[in-house]
Amino acid sequence: MPDDSTEYYLVDKKVLPEVFIKVMEVKQRLNTGDSVSVNEAVRKTGLSRSAYYKYKDSVLPFFEATNGKKVTLLITVENFQGILSSILNVIAESRSSILTINQNIPINGLADISISIETASMFGSMDDIMSDITKIAGVRSCKILSRE
Repeated sequence: MPDDSTEYYLVDKKVLPEVFIKVMEVKQRLNTGDSVSVNEAVRKTGLSRSAYYKYKDSVLPFFEATNGKKVTLLITVENFQGILSSILNVIAESRSSILTINQNIPINGLADISISIETASMFGSMDDIMSDITKIAGVRSCKILSRE
């Protein structure tokens, strides 16, 4: 696991060695349930187990730089009954822990909702959660307001 002196870099996926891309693919297979074990995931991906274990803690998606990360989403919604409940269901299904919820009073039929979540036990990625939230009828936008 990285120590406190670890530095992170944002690098375009196109320039990464193939091993790093495959490590991320193995992680995605495990997170989505496409593979039930590391053995199955590395076999499907064409990566050795030793390469996966060597890099698994160092290669992370942009929004998941550390376990236990806190992310605050800003969601703009139409004033529909039950829309907050639908959003919370998406977050609950991802196994994220909700830390805070703040919903503003609707103005001109739109309201802003900020939701802070803990991603330590998250299933899938932030992109998956945001995509699922934006598919809910009445959700106008969903973006990351902050990350810790």
